[in-house]
Amino acid sequence: MEEAAAHNGSAAGAGAGAGSPPVARPPATPEGMALAYGSLVLMALLPIFFGALRSVSCAKSKNSSEMPETITSRDAARFPIVASCTLLGLYLFFKIFSQEYINLLLSMYFFVLGILALSHTISPMMNRFFPANFPNKQYQLLFTQGSGESKEEIVNYEFDTKDLVCLALSSVVGVWYLLRKHWIANNLFGLAFSLNGVELLHLNNVSTGCILLGGLFIYDVFWVFGTNVMVTVAKSFEAPIKLVFPQDLLEKGLEADNFAMLGLGDIVIPGIFIALLLRFDISLKKNTHTYFYTSFVAYIFGLGLTIFIMHIFKHAQPALLYLVPACIGFPLLVALAKGEVTEMFSYEESSTPKEVPGASKEERTEAAKKEK
Repeated sequence: MEEAAAHNGSAAGAGAGAGSPPVARPPATPEGMALAYGSLVLMALLPIFFGALRSVSCAKSKNSSEMPETITSRDAARFPIVASCTLLGLYLFFKIFSQEYINLLLSMYFFVLGILALSHTISPMMNRFFPANFPNKQYQLLFTQGSGESKEEIVNYEFDTKDLVCLALSSVVGVWYLLRKHWIANNLFGLAFSLNGVELLHLNNVSTGCILLGGLFIYDVFWVFGTNVMVTVAKSFEAPIKLVFPQDLLEKGLEADNFAMLGLGDIVIPGIFIALLLRFDISLKKNTHTYFYTSFVAYIFGLGLTIFIMHIFKHAQPALLYLVPACIGFPLLVALAKGEVTEMFSYEESSTPKEVPGASKEERTEAAKKEK
């Protein structure tokens, strides 16, 4: 989590020339800071809570377009290395090439991804507003490779007329973001990415979650405290990969430009672990969500502690430094108190094997084992 002097789209390029000194910003008021960080915390909690709830139905879905992507222990171990290479690559790109052109390419890329993510996010809510006699037609987008028994599905996406309406509404937000880079449009896309991540990325067990969170704990601490790479990329990267809220909103209204920010990784990574604990709660069949609520409260505590430490030391903080111990430690203490540690670590979510035409049931089962 960092404090950033970023501009929205309307102010981009309106700064001083290359040789001019930077423009000093007036310090944020206590009220403005409280509003900004309170809003960031609230925005972080929404995709975690609703994404976790939607992950339960997603795990049971038979629709191939809504099937979750299962993260195994091997994936979790590799993730910090891949993330580090990506982060360092972006840092070098920003140092070598023009920031303007890089952000233009990224804007187009996230424009498409953002529309799809926002459309998927609002679809369940929008379905309630359609009248019963709405002419809803079913469609299927199918791409295959090969023929006969060797035919393989590349893309199999099912949608309907209601989904197309949601896509059109999301496109309006996409155009707004592309033209103005307004912080509200950025946050709509950021919330959609976060909710989709929590909903569709599933850890296969608690041990995998601990490996992933532990690895990214080290990753976050190193790249924030050890170098200026993460802070530089976060401030240069004009894409909806972070939630932002202006600390000068009370003074400048919607044209405010002194932002506090929270990276989406600090939402999605703990969020998929919290969602796993919700599904574990349901598997216990005790009609309680003890571990989900415990981890949810732990996340609030960890994020609040991040903000507190940041203002004590006046330095950007790696949020996962505080979130990981809280989100793992609190539920583990509850499991120890309830004597359910064995049940927690033996809980397993098997990934659904991909259908291969002509493959037998035994072959599909063997493929599923290899994915683990």
